[in-house]
Amino acid sequence: KLDAQFEGDFKLKFYLAPPIFAKKDPETGHLKKQEFGPWMMKAFGILAKFKALRGTPLDPFGKTEERQAERALIGEYEATMTELAGALTRDNLTLAVEIAEIPEHIRGFGHVKERHLASAKSLREDLLNRFRSGDLTPLAAE
Repeated sequence: KLDAQFEGDFKLKFYLAPPIFAKKDPETGHLKKQEFGPWMMKAFGILAKFKALRGTPLDPFGKTEERQAERALIGEYEATMTELAGALTRDNLTLAVEIAEIPEHIRGFGHVKERHLASAKSLREDLLNRFRSGDLTPLAAE
């Protein structure tokens, strides 16, 4: 498909920081990205075949800190949705929707995701405190 879309001699390169193999930058503590060539397309194909293992005890990446945090977030989100549903009214609906949409703010991988997650957690706490106290002013209105 790429040959049909692009002209000339090109080579695919992927810049990745696989948590199992990547080294940390001594200054920032973030994983350093490495360049991988077109052979990664085959590796991606192999990894795709193991998609059914995600979230199971056989998930090869399931023990990473990032994956464990993701699973914990799912539980937190479910508990939050249960709390909101139990107290939902016409008056607090807009604020409840803002709270429910917080995961949309968590993007990226590695340190990028960590930064977005910290921001999302702060926003969650602020909005939940408003919801619980009855301060129904949505943040978007400020």
